Amino acid sequence: MLKKLTDLFRRDADAAKAETPFDAPLAAAALMLEVTWADHETDSSEIRHSTALLEQLFNLDAAVAAQLVDDAQDRLQHNVGVQTYTRYLNEALNEAEKFEVIVALWQVAAVSNGIDRFEEHTIRRIADLLYLSHDRFIEAKLRARKHS
Repeated sequence: MLKKLTDLFRRDADAAKAETPFDAPLAAAALMLEVTWADHETDSSEIRHSTALLEQLFNLDAAVAAQLVDDAQDRLQHNVGVQTYTRYLNEALNEAEKFEVIVALWQVAAVSNGIDRFEEHTIRRIADLLYLSHDRFIEAKLRARKHS
């Protein structure tokens, strides 16, 4: 009985490792959408800005970036939360790249009606999960404000 359970867990773990459900640009797109929806208002300008930022961050063409945003929207309807995406980004990106993602999140939040407290809370949580210090969190906010 114990062997059957062990085999079952091992098989599930192997299956999870075998599939890579997303890449860094898709994970970043999902985080951008989480920030967009944090204030319970989805603004088309935030979606367009997210697409543009994905193009810039990951050197993508417009069609690919738009498809990533669409894919992220589909995923978030079934899988809400940021932990899966931040876990992936921690493995895929270095500290400077994670910092750029946080700057982009601040830029997305600032697009419509300024930064809402729920958006700020979401970005803070994402920055914590990406193991960025509070100083880097504030630096990203200031840099985003400067470029907005």
